[in-house]
Amino acid sequence: MKQTINLNVADRNFKYYIFDWDDNILRMPTHIHLERRLRDGTWVEHRVSTSAFAVVRNDTENYRPPHGDWAKAFVEFRDFGPGDESQFLTDARAAIDQVLCGNQPPPPSFNTFRKTLAEGRIFAIVTARGHSSETLRRGVELFIARVLSPDEKRAMLANLRGYTVTYEGEAADAAKTDAQTLDYYLSLNKYHAVTSPQFERLAEGKLLRPGQSEERKQFAIRDFIEHLFGIIERTGARKPISVGFSDDDPANVRAVQDYIRDELAQRFPSVRFVIYDTSDPSLPFGRKITVSGQMLLDL
Repeated sequence: MKQTINLNVADRNFKYYIFDWDDNILRMPTHIHLERRLRDGTWVEHRVSTSAFAVVRNDTENYRPPHGDWAKAFVEFRDFGPGDESQFLTDARAAIDQVLCGNQPPPPSFNTFRKTLAEGRIFAIVTARGHSSETLRRGVELFIARVLSPDEKRAMLANLRGYTVTYEGEAADAAKTDAQTLDYYLSLNKYHAVTSPQFERLAEGKLLRPGQSEERKQFAIRDFIEHLFGIIERTGARKPISVGFSDDDPANVRAVQDYIRDELAQRFPSVRFVIYDTSDPSLPFGRKITVSGQMLLDL
């Protein structure tokens, strides 16, 4: 069968995305294990969702990790669980199925991520989880397999081939199978779980406050932007560039907003940065904040 190549991608601007995973792309059934203080001062086991944790995580008077050990609190967010399949993939499959069967509405960035994949846009996953990059990538592969329709998958492959032919030359795509085309695309993206041992090694000695999730996400975002500019410079193309970031944790949103305004917008003045605060459940697609150079517009 002749492979379809969408050469119209040459007319597109450069648009990229950075996604938080939990409660943003998928509402994962993963829990954080805490202890909660009762009125009589005793502590009891208490499991919370990621969205609930975003609310209580700074309430150290009433919530704490089991025996003061945060590794025990986030045991479901690591790759060393029992079984052949990681807990991440098990939970991702369950979360996807809840949306597809209509039991849950799509999370705020579910359809944006779906469109990003179908269009073949480069993206990053930046999450506070502790999985390896390979585990996160396998989660993306699962999303593609279960969520994208056959037409969307065909469009994705046609778009990917179009990008390869346009920016790397026709010969670069000639011998690639569908699987090789998809593998190459997925290899271009970034998968940062900012509490993983792998990320620890990447960021070692480069963080002022290593214990802060917000600073870790800032580092991951900068790493992705630098990665993007490396790709863009290789193409030699000069086009408008925009980068969107979405997260459901207000603290992360504020930290990233400040970081973009104070550092990234100055270092990369040609980029239009857009933030989507997806913490408010009454706003299906989140609150949009555009940061452009030194100018901050709340839309």
